[in-house]
Formats: sequence, C-alpha cells, structure tokens
Amino acid sequence: MGRRRKEQRVPRVFPVVQLTIESLDMEGRGIAHHDGKVVFVEGALPFEEVRADVIREKSNYNQARTTEVLKASSERVEPKCAAFGMCGGCAMQHINPRAQIAAKQRVLEDNLQRIGQVKPEVILRPIAGPTWGYRYRARLSVRNVHKKGEVLVGFREKNGSYVANMTACEVLPKHISDLLPKLRELIGLTSIADHIPQIEVAVGQANSVLVFRNLLPLTPHDEHLFRAFGDAHGVDMWLQPQGLDSVHAFHPQDSTLFYDLPEFGIRMPYRPTDFTQVNFHINRVLVTRAVRMLEIKPEERVADFFCGLGNFTLPLATQATHVVGIEGSTQLTERALQNAKANGVEDKTEFYCRNLFEVTADELRGLGRLDKYLVDPPRDGADALCKALAQLERHEKPSKIVYVSCNPSTLARDANTLVHQAGYRIASAGVVNMFPHTAHVESMAAFELI
Repeated sequence: MGRRRKEQRVPRVFPVVQLTIESLDMEGRGIAHHDGKVVFVEGALPFEEVRADVIREKSNYNQARTTEVLKASSERVEPKCAAFGMCGGCAMQHINPRAQIAAKQRVLEDNLQRIGQVKPEVILRPIAGPTWGYRYRARLSVRNVHKKGEVLVGFREKNGSYVANMTACEVLPKHISDLLPKLRELIGLTSIADHIPQIEVAVGQANSVLVFRNLLPLTPHDEHLFRAFGDAHGVDMWLQPQGLDSVHAFHPQDSTLFYDLPEFGIRMPYRPTDFTQVNFHINRVLVTRAVRMLEIKPEERVADFFCGLGNFTLPLATQATHVVGIEGSTQLTERALQNAKANGVEDKTEFYCRNLFEVTADELRGLGRLDKYLVDPPRDGADALCKALAQLERHEKPSKIVYVSCNPSTLARDANTLVHQAGYRIASAGVVNMFPHTAHVESMAAFELI
C-alpha cells in the first residue's frame, strides 16, 4: 500500500472588523460587541471606533488587536515608551494617567457591586504619585539569542514568552533604565551568558541592587567583570546560584537595603528579593492613610494579618498599646521581629506564624481581644479569615477593619462575607495607583461593625 500523503495545514486567517468600544476590562483592553459576541480589543479606548484584527476566537468571545483608530478618544495620548505594545510590562500607556485612575476606580466599584453586592458609603480620593520612573522593584528576564548574536534584557513580550527587545524602560528609575543596554553587554561578555535567566532589581533609598540568577558559578574573569560593572555604574551586585536562601551580596559584600516611613520614625531594612511595594512614594501615603482610617486609640490592641516584614505592623505599633503580626512564613515573622527590634518597638509587638488560608474562629480567639484589624493579603484574598471572623460573637469582633487589596475581585468576595455575614458595613473604599500604566488595580476599604 502507498504511503498516505500528509495533509498540509493552512494557517487560519482571522477577520478584520470595525468596532465601537464601550468600556475597558480589568486588563486595560477595550470591550466591544460583534456578531453577538464580546470582543476584547488591545490598544482601544472607550467610545473609540477602531479597525482591529481578530487574533483569537473562542466560543463566547473573541480577542482582537487594534490596527487603526478611526475615531480617537480625547483621553488617548502618545505612549512614552518605544517598546509599548510589544512589551508586556505596561498595558495603558496610551491612556491619559487621570483616565487610567478613573478606569481603575470603575473596576473597583463594579467588582464591589457585582461580586460583593455592596456599595461603599464614601469613595476615597485615589492615592496617586509619580507616573514615570516609579518602579523600584522589578524582575527582568534575560535571554542569550544566538541567532541574532545578542543578549536581551527586559520584560517579557505581551502574550508571549520571549524577552522584549528593549533598550530603555520608562517606568524604571532612569539610572536603572539606562543600564539595560550595558547589562546586555555585560552578560554577553561572561562565560555563563546562557545560564543567567533573570535579574532582580531593587532600588532602596541609599543604593540600588541587581540580583543575578546564576545557574553556573562565575569564573574569576566573570567576577572581575561583575565588580567592574558595579563600580562603574554605582550599583550593588548580588548573586542567586540556587533558591531564595542562596541570595547573597557579591560586591560590595556589606550591601544592605532600606526604606523609611518618616511620619512614624520607622526605617525598614529588607533584602532585594523580599516582597516590598514597588513604589515607595505611594507606599508612604498608603501606610499613613491605613493607620489614620483605623483611628487607633493608645490603649487598643491591633492585629496586622499578612504582616510580611512589618510594613504596617511597625507604624501601627507607634500608635497602639500592642500589635500582633500574623504571617504564613516563620522566616518572615522572624524578620519582622528583627525589624521591630531595629526600630525599638519590640515590646509593643509580637509575631505568629499561621496558615491564614485555613485560619479558624478558635485561632482568632486564641490571639486575645483585638480592637482593630489591618488586612493586607496576596491576590487570593482573605476568604478563610473573613469567614472565621463571621463565626465570632459580636463582642469578639474588631470594631473596624482596614483591608488593603491587590485584587478587586477577591476584595469584593471578602466584602460580601464581611457585610452580609459578619455584620459590618463598608464605610469607604478607593483605589491606590501603585502601578501606573498597567491594568493592575490596588485598592483599600474600611469596614465598621454595625
């Protein structure tokens, strides 16, 4: 029998459509309707008419990319970064910064109403700050592209795994952005150019750190290159040969990082791979507002759930008689205690390691009487904590909760529990523009016991 001829796959050609954009989604894409389906359109703004290529078809929605703006929004601006549209780091540089904040506020309110079935009594004024050069913490990808004979250093491309070919980044501090071409040259000169997959950037108040993930040891020549680079450009060079525990200062070996919260007299030491807010300017305002919203009295005991290194715990300790910090990592609680000692508030703080994604009402009771809560969870939110709180008797519950969120949908879910099951009202809520030009929505809300 003859061999069956293999059929050749013909690339599918998707249609070009003309669309009227109605709103923005949580990823900064325009939303339109066409032929009875929702279309998510990259690079399009509300009330614009655009021509777009459909790049993906699903059963109940399509994805498209703007190719021509037929009728532009008054909020459209020229993107500042040459890599915008290719780089996956930003999604909203084509939108006026004020309109970006308004769009994020609408996302927050929509989630609270649709998911949480709640409406804040007061909409807080947005917390905003610098829109360029604000990103003091970042993870850059690295790839040695042999076919092109060059090393790429930057964020990953939008909708892909490749490293964007970029020589500058407008959201990084300028002195770090200016290093991107020089970092490409440095890595290309090393013996392990194929074995440095990423660089962590951490900019403190006194110095800047670059952490190189080196999968192979540096040779003596590589070490010389790294020391010379750090000296020439005024950055501290760190290495990470294995897991996070292996991160260490290489040159200079006494390198440290810190940021200040001057209103509370707090200086926060941290390591370059620690979780800290990317924007020091916004973080200062955020901490101040959160503490003020709690309205702490000197005799009150306060809890800081998901306390991390103590970003909120230590400022709270300057106001309350005692603060309990709870985190899911023993390493973090130990570091938080060290930070408390460094700031002279160890007698007013204590830290516990608990799995806050499985916390129970009895565990909350075991912490003793707590008058106020500060809750700052990761993207998954604080579902178990809010459900456990709902099971407490009224006299066991805190009179006020300030919830700082990096995901409006999980905030809305938890607000539903607090309002409809735990007996609270949502007194206020508002956005925190921690990540300008991205679709990332940070927010905060205050809940008061009825």
